[in-house]
Amino acid sequence: MIPFQLLLPVSILAGFVGAMSGMGGGIILIPALTLLGVDIKHAIAISILSVIATSSGSASAYVRDHITNLKVGMFLEMFTIIGALAGARITLASSPQPLYIAFGCVLLSSWAALLFAGHQTWQGTATQDSISRWLELEGSYHDEAIDETIAYKGRRAYLGAPMMFGAGMIAGLLGIGAGAVKVLIHDLVMGLPPKVSTTTSNLIIGVTALAGTSVYLVAGLINPGLAAPVILGVVLGAFLGTRLLVHMTNRSVRGFFLVVLLVLAVEMIVRGIQVIR
Repeated sequence: MIPFQLLLPVSILAGFVGAMSGMGGGIILIPALTLLGVDIKHAIAISILSVIATSSGSASAYVRDHITNLKVGMFLEMFTIIGALAGARITLASSPQPLYIAFGCVLLSSWAALLFAGHQTWQGTATQDSISRWLELEGSYHDEAIDETIAYKGRRAYLGAPMMFGAGMIAGLLGIGAGAVKVLIHDLVMGLPPKVSTTTSNLIIGVTALAGTSVYLVAGLINPGLAAPVILGVVLGAFLGTRLLVHMTNRSVRGFFLVVLLVLAVEMIVRGIQVIR
């Protein structure tokens, strides 16, 4: 059994990173747990359970501050839930390790795309496609960092929906929030502001993780002795992350996300190569 005094600070750090980036804390928890001797499938199960806690600890604060777009979140959740169920079933049936390399390559490409896009500040669009307009995927929020109200209109829901199915499958398969992919879909495909992308991702990953967790719970892969300190830690970390994010500019949020995304991509590729060897 991993000592509580060791597992708690790791979980707090995971929750902090998850809330700040909208990704969930699995990027830290999975490597940490496997390094401490936990079987990879059990680590994935605990990690995806912790994503629920991260989302619960941060999404409620973002909804209260009227940054999260509930219509966007509820629409896309339908697709991520189905994907998470499918991904979790694949993990139970086979080893997910070789997929780390492919996932890392996809994230690395996404990081490069977001990096080049990041040289320009976010600019909203005045037009919407008919589907996004029918779904009313638009909103506004008050940005405390610049003391302005930001209005925006989401677009290309017809692309975001199937891509979110893939993001949900990655989440269920690898036990992470897959917020990296979700934020990119919100940002680059649907045209949402960075803060709305991150906060809406936090809402979606919790529901996605709940679907994936149900599969692992039935399979008996969730250890209550590990789950309790992990949940406590990620909730504390998520609370700290949300307090900091609302005072940051959109550019700072994007920069933080770029760093975390690059670390995640390299980590996935390296771990996949090590397993193959």
